[in-house]
Amino acid sequence: MKIFVVNCGSSSIKYQLFDMPSEKVLASGVIERLGDEQSELKYETDEGSWRTNVQAPDHAVGLKIILDKLVSSPGGVLDSIDQIDGVGHRVVHGGAEAVGSVIIDQDVIAMLERNVDLAPLHTPPNLLGIQAASEVIGPGRHVGVFDTAFLATLPEKAYRYPVPDEWYKEHQVRRYGFHGTSHKYVTSCAAEILDKSPDDVNLITVHMGNGVSMPAVSAGQAVDHSMGMTPLEGLMMGTRSGDIDPAIVFYMISRGLSSEQVDEALNKRSGLAGISGRSDMRDLVAAEAQGDAEAALAIEMFIYRIVKYIGSYYAILPPLDAIVMTGGIGENSTRVRGRICQSLNRLGVIVDLEANEKIRGGASGVITTQDSKPPVWVIPTNEEVMIARETFRLVADK
Repeated sequence: MKIFVVNCGSSSIKYQLFDMPSEKVLASGVIERLGDEQSELKYETDEGSWRTNVQAPDHAVGLKIILDKLVSSPGGVLDSIDQIDGVGHRVVHGGAEAVGSVIIDQDVIAMLERNVDLAPLHTPPNLLGIQAASEVIGPGRHVGVFDTAFLATLPEKAYRYPVPDEWYKEHQVRRYGFHGTSHKYVTSCAAEILDKSPDDVNLITVHMGNGVSMPAVSAGQAVDHSMGMTPLEGLMMGTRSGDIDPAIVFYMISRGLSSEQVDEALNKRSGLAGISGRSDMRDLVAAEAQGDAEAALAIEMFIYRIVKYIGSYYAILPPLDAIVMTGGIGENSTRVRGRICQSLNRLGVIVDLEANEKIRGGASGVITTQDSKPPVWVIPTNEEVMIARETFRLVADK
């Protein structure tokens, strides 16, 4: 079966075409700057890669351009778009109603529209992508894969905030968590490595990229998560603050900032960038090596907060099978990984410095010694494969 995976942003469409169940990627790429005078299509197959300037005023036209490329030379991989058996859509937020991947119908569309306010930057382009793909490819074989679904297993004691009850019941103020597709993927990989059922693993999975998140996984299910109602809560990130005293918001408003300015600062000018002026960990590590004190502090704070969260999860989880690191930083920054492991030494983690240095650039493996309890693994994430698996499962059963 051919499964087309789509990830629609406000001005872009990322895509991959899979042959399932082999999970072979037949084509992949992105169309960027939708709505501009000139957009750009990037397209890659085993035969090569292409970059083409195109006119794509909206998502519908952009998807048609991508699909036309899939069936045309050079680089075409399909005889007809009718060969596409299912379309998997990455959907950032489904609210409390989205507890798993679903075939998209009008009820699902209505549910997303009801929950737009929970993710006003992400849900509208997700809806546009679903509508455009339905128009171009046809309805009936589209699957929504929600980033929040893997976190739907959080118990009420973990997802409720200690705020007035009506905030929760009338306004859906609760913790949802994000990056769930990534965490579900690495959880399944860890179970395979352990030769266990995915429902029988106890893990802490640490997704470290520009966004950073961490669930506690007990018996294969998320029982806590660092992110909350929005991705702003939790760990220190590239430009997001993570946990702060909420009274800071009101204090800064009293000092003359608008609520919009505070929101922008906490989401786009805080985190690593707020401390050091840099949001990319590679730049920070290089600057630290040159004696930059602000870069060193930003890295130290980043690691400290991750170690604190891991320590708190030890208190609520059964004995761990592993700690898993993933995401751009988790997969490539040997410096950050090594320092996190060294900071966890009192909990029984013993880093293997030589093994740690070897694993980067898409490689996977263990970065601790045989005596480490628990082991720490690096597992590259692959959200697109997870979306393809979920779509294949549901479409094949339909």
